[in-house]
Formats: sequence, structure tokens, C-alpha cells
Amino acid sequence: MAHDHAHAHAHKPPADLGPAFRWAVGLNTSYVIVEATAGFLTGSLALLADAGHNLTDVAGLLIAWGAAVLAKRAGTAAFTFGYGRATILAAMLNAMAILIGVVVVVWEAAQRFQSVVEVPGLTILLVALVGIGVNTGSALLFMASKKDDLNAKGAYLHMAADAAVSGAVVLAAAGIMLTGWQWLDPAVAIAVSVLIAWTAWGLLRDALRLELDGVPDAIDRQAVADWLGAQDGVSNVHDLHIWALSTTRTALAVHIVWDGADPDAFIDHVTDELDHDFGIGHVTVQLERTPCERADACMAM
Repeated sequence: MAHDHAHAHAHKPPADLGPAFRWAVGLNTSYVIVEATAGFLTGSLALLADAGHNLTDVAGLLIAWGAAVLAKRAGTAAFTFGYGRATILAAMLNAMAILIGVVVVVWEAAQRFQSVVEVPGLTILLVALVGIGVNTGSALLFMASKKDDLNAKGAYLHMAADAAVSGAVVLAAAGIMLTGWQWLDPAVAIAVSVLIAWTAWGLLRDALRLELDGVPDAIDRQAVADWLGAQDGVSNVHDLHIWALSTTRTALAVHIVWDGADPDAFIDHVTDELDHDFGIGHVTVQLERTPCERADACMAM
């Protein structure tokens, strides 16, 4: 049985998110200080809840930023693939931080229903309006990269969620000013927390998928297998594995039974097309001249 191995390392470098993280951390840290101060002075749970969530955002942004920096470091003898999976861990920690913050806010809001506290609607409204601008601007910093980078998506969701919270706080403040219904403050805090929890759960699910070496959601494994099987000279495709090296890099390893004449040209074609059509930049191909002898492996397409 003849074996040919090929490795393709070329891939598009991930976007430099350093400036985006720098601006987002600076803006949100400043806003947390302003919002928390206003929340304590006015007694607004909605403002304090938003400030607390923004604080977890700052921590999450710092974690994601550190992971993005680590992902750029070259591999070592101990970590041969590099440190790209740190970005997956960062996305997971971001999601967990959001969910923990949601639990705390909902608990505090439930207590507030039992002991209503009057809050100044105008002050809350003005502070929350500033929050909408800060959080929306921060979210836009990551918008272009969120489709291709789960780490950037985690940062984007954090910022977008905060913008939604601030918007809801504005509505609550306006409602309090118009009706005097103080219960709107904790009610809005709970409603927005449930929405945030839903988005955070999706992020956590995606991060867990990549952490457990699942096929990235953007890649159709069957489509890859069908494409490989349709190439000239290929009679069988087996032991096909696709997994994430980071939130932006994907790897593939496969055994192919092939009877062509120019293995180098075939491998170059396969690796180039997998990178171009499927976004898989790190490819390992093992060519075999005889049919697979293990039925279970040969069926694993």
C-alpha cells in the first residue's frame, strides 16, 4: 500500500482585532464607572444591572483580546498547532460570564418586586442613552469579523446585548416618568436578561462544539466528502476529520484511495480548492493505492 502525505498551511490571516479591543475596553470601562455611580446614587436596579453586565463585558473583552494575541504566536515543540484554541476558550468564557450575570440580575430583580424602590426616571434615561451610543459603537467595531471569528462574535454579542439592555432601560425610564410604575425597572431588567441568556446560550453551544473538535458550523462535512469523492481518480474517501484550530482556522485530515499518475498535482489541487471553496487552510491528505481494508473506516464519510 503506497502512502502520500501532504500538508497545506496556507490560510488567510485573521483580521487584526487589536484596535477594536483597545477602543471597546476603553469605552466600556469609562461607561461602567459612570453608570455604576449613577445607579448607586439613584438606586436604579436597571442601571446597576447594566453596569454589572458591562463590567463582565470588560473582563470578557480582555480575555478575548488576550486569546487573539495568543492565537498569533507560532507553534512550539509542546504546542505544535500554536495557541489558536485559546480563542475558543475565550468565546466559551464570554458566554459563561454573560449567563452568570443574567442569573445575578434576575435574582436581584425578583427581590426588588417585593420591595419597590422609587428611582428618578430622567437620570436613568440620560445615562442609558449614553450607554446605547457606547455599546452600539463597540459592537460595530467587531461587526465585520463576527461571521468568520467566533471570538469576535462573542465580543460583538456582548456589546450588542449591552446596547439592547441600555435601550430597554431607556424604555423603562420613560415608562416610569409617564406612569409612575416603579415596577417597570425590575421588570425590564428581567425581560432583557432572558433575551441576553438566549444569545449567550447560542454562543456557548458553538464554542463547546469547537472545543470538542466538532465540525465548524459553517462547514458542511458531507459536502466536503462528496467533493473529494468526485475528484478524478478517487475511488474511496475515508477517515475524514474536520476540526477547528482556532475560531478562524480549520484543519482537515483524510485518507483517499486514488489511482492517478501525478500525486503532487492532485494534492496541490485538493488543498488549494479546499482552502478556496470551504475555508479549510490546514489540510493533511494520505493517498492510498489499494482499497481500504477496514470496512468501518471506509464507511466513515
